[in-house]
Amino acid sequence: MPDLAGQILILTGPPGSGKTTTARALAAEPGAPAVHLHADDFWHFIKNGAIPPYLPQAHRQNEVVIDVLARTAEAYTSGGYFVIVDGIIGPWFLPPFRTLAPPLHYVVLRPPLSAAIERCRLRGGDTLSDPEPITALHEQFSSLGPLERHVIPTAGQSPSDTLVAVRQAAASGSFRLAH
Repeated sequence: MPDLAGQILILTGPPGSGKTTTARALAAEPGAPAVHLHADDFWHFIKNGAIPPYLPQAHRQNEVVIDVLARTAEAYTSGGYFVIVDGIIGPWFLPPFRTLAPPLHYVVLRPPLSAAIERCRLRGGDTLSDPEPITALHEQFSSLGPLERHVIPTAGQSPSDTLVAVRQAAASGSFRLAH
């Protein structure tokens, strides 16, 4: 892995796309010091009055959470860290990140819908497992217009295959976003 210290990689996609598995592995690789920011944690920090982020009435809450997440990522880069932001960061959430000074990579993992639903069902715990919002979020990542070049299709890939693809995407610089 090249030295990406001081840079941010947003690793996104629908629920069940392998974001967290890939982000954890990428952050643990030798090289630049790295930070893994799991976006879900930032929503879980809200202890009273939290609204599920996929609901329309969560719009203002989501803006606040994304702003805090972006500023946290930037703070870590100023300390020389490579920051991997792992979460459902669709194009609608990119504006706060685009205002940041550090180089910004945007990688969208896109599994088949059936695989995403099955992965979510199998993980259990306090995670999203309802097929309806998973399907809706999957659809939001199904056609990204000018950001389509930032997609890595993951059908048939193992977690290690996905890690290699993300590593190559970051190293190539071809998944960088213009500010």
